[in-house]
Amino acid sequence: MRYRDQLQTTIDDMVQIGRGVLAADESVPTIAKRFQAIGVESTEENRRAYRSLLLTTPGLGEFISGVILFEETLTQKTDDGTLLPVAAWSQKIVPGIKVDKGKIPLSLSPGDHITEGLDGLAGRLKAYRDQGARFAKWREVYPISTDAPTSFGIEANAEMLARYAAVCQDEGLVPIVEPEVLMDGGHDLGRCAAVTEAVLHAVFHALHRHHVTLEHMLLKPNMVVPGTERPKASPDEVADATLRVLRRSVPAAVPSISFLSGGQEPVEATANLNALNRSGGQAPWRLSISYGRALQQPALFAWHGEPANIQAAQQALLKRARLNSLAMRGNYSPDMEDV
Repeated sequence: MRYRDQLQTTIDDMVQIGRGVLAADESVPTIAKRFQAIGVESTEENRRAYRSLLLTTPGLGEFISGVILFEETLTQKTDDGTLLPVAAWSQKIVPGIKVDKGKIPLSLSPGDHITEGLDGLAGRLKAYRDQGARFAKWREVYPISTDAPTSFGIEANAEMLARYAAVCQDEGLVPIVEPEVLMDGGHDLGRCAAVTEAVLHAVFHALHRHHVTLEHMLLKPNMVVPGTERPKASPDEVADATLRVLRRSVPAAVPSISFLSGGQEPVEATANLNALNRSGGQAPWRLSISYGRALQQPALFAWHGEPANIQAAQQALLKRARLNSLAMRGNYSPDMEDV
């Protein structure tokens, strides 16, 4: 592989004890919803100001090793004129880029979805790499219902993830592979576990078919949790169910499993991560994070679009990053939330 050394360097820079990935790659419609909750208009300038706030947080690099950016963010600058990817790397936070184009219904398979964006991907990756991106992310989603996901939907989504990952490695970017079994619905913990296991088996079979080097990718899966219409499981229950599925499905060659928060509240996501690391024992992978809302939400509500609130917002982000860093070591406790 022509970029083997480059890919390994990116993995080494990202997979480190106590450091995780910040997902700041919300699409324009998604970040508009987040801004609407705090009464801020989603203009390009407001999006720039907010993402600049995140990436210039003093000390963030102690706890965060990578950041997933949205396409427009690659060319935006901080208030002092520094490109945002450069600002990230100044704290040794590796800049990456979301490259999928969003989900659509999977034809002739009601209840399943598929993600678009493979057309022209190699050319886009070259451009992103020139703009400073060193890794990429692609998300496939799996809603749970009585009839979904189907075996056809699971296989189709696995094929898309594998094709994307192969193109990334061929162009010198580490792929984050994100198969997300959604929390929405009335399914129980066991149903989530069964679907997640089937999804991960299909994903790794597809990655093998497409010659993806597992040592040069990151997995971003959901935790195994009950549906949102059910009572929440305890952190220990989440950890036990999740680790059981991962041990059955994920090869030891994968360097890090960087969990998505998937709609969990910030404190909940940290507690579950801590339980996973306390229960992980001799797990062969680093158990880390690639959280979006679970890292950002307190900062967003502290900011409210006001320049005077930037320092408070950065402190809120730094606190969540620090607590999740402790959880990556299994050293978090809920009483730390009040410090």
